[in-house]
Amino acid sequence: MGLRSASAWLALVPVIAGGAAGCRSGQTPPAPSTQVAPEAPAVPKGAYSKPSREEIQKKLTPLQYEVTQNEATEAPFRNTYFNHHEEGLYVDIVTGEPLFSSRDKFDSGTGWPSFTRPIAAERVTMRRDGTLGMERVEVRSGVGDSHLGHLFDDGPAPTNKRYCINSAALRFVPVAKLEAEGYGAYKKLFE
Repeated sequence: MGLRSASAWLALVPVIAGGAAGCRSGQTPPAPSTQVAPEAPAVPKGAYSKPSREEIQKKLTPLQYEVTQNEATEAPFRNTYFNHHEEGLYVDIVTGEPLFSSRDKFDSGTGWPSFTRPIAAERVTMRRDGTLGMERVEVRSGVGDSHLGHLFDDGPAPTNKRYCINSAALRFVPVAKLEAEGYGAYKKLFE
């Protein structure tokens, strides 16, 4: 299962061949808002499901497929959401499950979208990642089991967590389109 195009492969080369510390930063990110976020709506059982491997491969670009299904890492600073500031939800590109809110996003200076927390703890799973000669914590989506990125302990207070996520694993839904795209229950997160 290789990449389908040379351009997708080249998008991965700087990270894979470049030491791929993946989402590392020596900078101290700014502190997020001290406001307490509203509770995320509960997800009805069966609301999201993982499509077959064949369906996933048809639906995603080669880069999205390599990131979510084969644990690749996209290039920093050359991805869709690293410098994205619009209000809305970031959902799993594979299943549509809501994962992160723009209210929890911050500029980590790493070149990848970074969040202080997921919308709800059960929306993501963690597992040990010993690849590339490093010990890291991999972040995966709860329902789709998509590789999203990694979790680091160098984020802003009060959590000190930085969920460093690949843009290729996400789809953004702006606040103005939440209702139309079936995410109306999440509007309260942005009030």
